[in-house]
Amino acid sequence: MAEVIYQVYVRSFADANGDGIGDLPGLRSKLDYLKWLGVDVIWLSPTYPSPNVDWGYDVSDYLGVHPDFGTPADLDGVIADARERGIDVWLDLVPNHTSDQHVWFDERPEYYVWSDEIPNDWKSIFTGKTAWKYSERRQSYYLHQFAPEQPDLDWSSPEVRLEFERILRYWFDRGVRGFRIDVAHALVKDSELRDGEEHMRDRPEVLEIFARWQEIAAEYDPKPKLMGETYVPLPNLWRYAQQLDLVQNFVFVRSEFDTDVLRPIVESVEARLPTGRSPLWFASNHDHSRLATRWAGGDERKARAALFLLLTLRGTGMLFQGDELALLDGAVPEGRITDLAEPPRDPERTPMPWTASGAEWREPWLPLVDTSRNVEAQQADPESTLNYVRSLIERRREFADASYETLPSPPGVWAYARGDAVCVVNLTDRLASYEGHPLGPWEAVVL
Repeated sequence: MAEVIYQVYVRSFADANGDGIGDLPGLRSKLDYLKWLGVDVIWLSPTYPSPNVDWGYDVSDYLGVHPDFGTPADLDGVIADARERGIDVWLDLVPNHTSDQHVWFDERPEYYVWSDEIPNDWKSIFTGKTAWKYSERRQSYYLHQFAPEQPDLDWSSPEVRLEFERILRYWFDRGVRGFRIDVAHALVKDSELRDGEEHMRDRPEVLEIFARWQEIAAEYDPKPKLMGETYVPLPNLWRYAQQLDLVQNFVFVRSEFDTDVLRPIVESVEARLPTGRSPLWFASNHDHSRLATRWAGGDERKARAALFLLLTLRGTGMLFQGDELALLDGAVPEGRITDLAEPPRDPERTPMPWTASGAEWREPWLPLVDTSRNVEAQQADPESTLNYVRSLIERRREFADASYETLPSPPGVWAYARGDAVCVVNLTDRLASYEGHPLGPWEAVVL
């Protein structure tokens, strides 16, 4: 597996209806662009009905489509049109919790985690306070790892497991070719509700769930893929890779942009990842500052060096919408903040600029302030970051299935073999060279 995955944050990707909210018809209108870019998969942020307390990650119906985005027929159209262009569509599955507006919370309370008292020291990620909220109706406390409006499901319940098996089959039957599994490391909680975060997350019992999901996926041809959001230390990542096709490596994402920091992570993955599994490399997403801001500090040369790594290391490369433009985090004034997290994640979720004027977005849900890096201008410029990324995606096909081998290199320079190709990147702001080949600051080449 050496695919290029492109994450679409639907609300901010393309607006066909003119209401300031990205939608499925807008995405459908940009599929030719994604084909031109060369991506293999598009992963959509949640498109389900939701009260949007956490912008779609509080699901009120796993089998529907939020009216903001369109209709189920619109999603079917995206899936069909993408497939005609050789692109698979993956959805975002949110199995750790639902919205408190989901019918299950009222009609099937046994699907959730309850206690007669606050039983432990578990804290909510969003509030920083106890992860337990009292329900007057039930005269009991329910668990919420995130917002109080996001009650955690009880994955010790066979009924919950059957519900999600039905959900998987429903979407696989509609042509969805994969899922990114939200909070994949934290579905199962300690049955005794003991103190300590280690009893709330990263429990090995969760692998039973993914093994069953792989059995369901194997009923389809081609088999859909399962990608986990796995916020765990690197030594714990390998066990998730036993059951998931792809595991998201947040140690890599959160590291400094430095050869001596990143290369040992890559070498550890190469040494420890189970046979037959593909590494997954990404540096931006809807929860993390865009790579052009966080790693590159706005410098397009540094952004290109980061993109070079993502697209030439062995395995699957993943881009967040706008990475291909070296798009920066957007400016969101305090009065326009919509996110409940601290710090807010709005800056990385600002709209995709398609033109220099930004006229394609009329009063967008988040402000579009800087359109200097836009698709229209960069498509027309053969020296742009966009065309650089497109050429990298094309070039990687020559060594997509080749192994990785670290090669000796000068300080600050990272060289590695991919089959017969040698990939070299200078991760410094100084002139450097590799075996007689001069390298400018942040320059990368395939030899």
